[in-house]
Amino acid sequence: MASQSSLPTGPDDRIEAGSARPDDDDTRSQAVRLRPALAALPRYIPGSGGTNPSVFKLSSNELPGPVLPAVTSALVDAVEEVNRYPQMYADRLTEAIGARHDVPAEQVLVGNGSVALIELLLRSVCTDGDEVVYPWRSFEAYPILVQVTGASSRQVPVRADGGHDLEAMAAALTERTRAVIICSPNNPTSTALSHRELSDFLARVPRDVMVILDEAYVDFVRQDDPIDSRALLPEYKNLVIVRTFSKAYGLAGLRVGYLLARRRLVAGLRAGATPFGVNGLAQMGALVALQLSDQVRDRVETVVAERDRVIRALREQGWELPEAQGNFYWLPVGEHAVALGDAAARAGVMVRPFAGDGVRVTIGEREANDIVIGLARHWVGRQRRQP
Repeated sequence: MASQSSLPTGPDDRIEAGSARPDDDDTRSQAVRLRPALAALPRYIPGSGGTNPSVFKLSSNELPGPVLPAVTSALVDAVEEVNRYPQMYADRLTEAIGARHDVPAEQVLVGNGSVALIELLLRSVCTDGDEVVYPWRSFEAYPILVQVTGASSRQVPVRADGGHDLEAMAAALTERTRAVIICSPNNPTSTALSHRELSDFLARVPRDVMVILDEAYVDFVRQDDPIDSRALLPEYKNLVIVRTFSKAYGLAGLRVGYLLARRRLVAGLRAGATPFGVNGLAQMGALVALQLSDQVRDRVETVVAERDRVIRALREQGWELPEAQGNFYWLPVGEHAVALGDAAARAGVMVRPFAGDGVRVTIGEREANDIVIGLARHWVGRQRRQP
């Protein structure tokens, strides 16, 4: 075996030997170079949590309360099988999801959370020079997922009420557009499209442009004429519905989502998906949660009732808020977003400020929601006192 002193000393070998300095300006010594598309990649900023148990976390749109007991029991039992690979395509879960939506399993693809599925969709249709149209402000991951493919983002500003400007989004479509992302309810503004609005928009999108409908928060929608995305699938073969078990089902830590699309698309996507992309615990947890529809529905109704209570209280204070249809709401405070976020942290709740735009607040425990209501009342009073 060669001694340390006998190792090669060429530029590339020097890196492999671990002796290259991190601040070495000689680019010739850098054997590995990342794609240019990654150089200016925006950073995803998760909701703040902290380790102080006395501080409530209302920054990540998580469901308050513990996992359902039956799911916990199933996960404990499944731990004994983690020495085995899971089903490669989550066959049992795929079948159950198909049955829930009355579609064949060939139209279902399960993935490592809805974000991973959207990434798979975009890298399956986009390459350098292509474009993806989506609303803004919307889910923070969209610009990252688009840019990593080499495509460009065409961000269409949301309306003053926080909703999608579908007219402007349709006008933004070009011959370079490969995909459109619709987020309903929209994260972070919490507004939702109606079925008629989405149907009319889909009729204007070329059939060779994929439309990705991100319905992470669909279970919390209570407005008139809600989207029935399943009914749109047969007519619009370029439509892909993406959902998650992270929100209504309370399984954010397991990272499991799914999409519904036509068979041909799913077959192609499955070929490009990560093998064994969903771990066995996630598959089991989602499968059991799917069978507990009544309990899941009860928890969702509790969140919706609390959301409506909070929104009423804030509007009575004088806040003008978008119609909240997710398990969160939007405070459109513009340039004061960071200051309001800091004030919330001092009051004992972590919220999600978006600098220059507003603050997103998750519906959490009643005590936590009341802290935000009190803070909002103080904030409105202070704003009124200022000249």
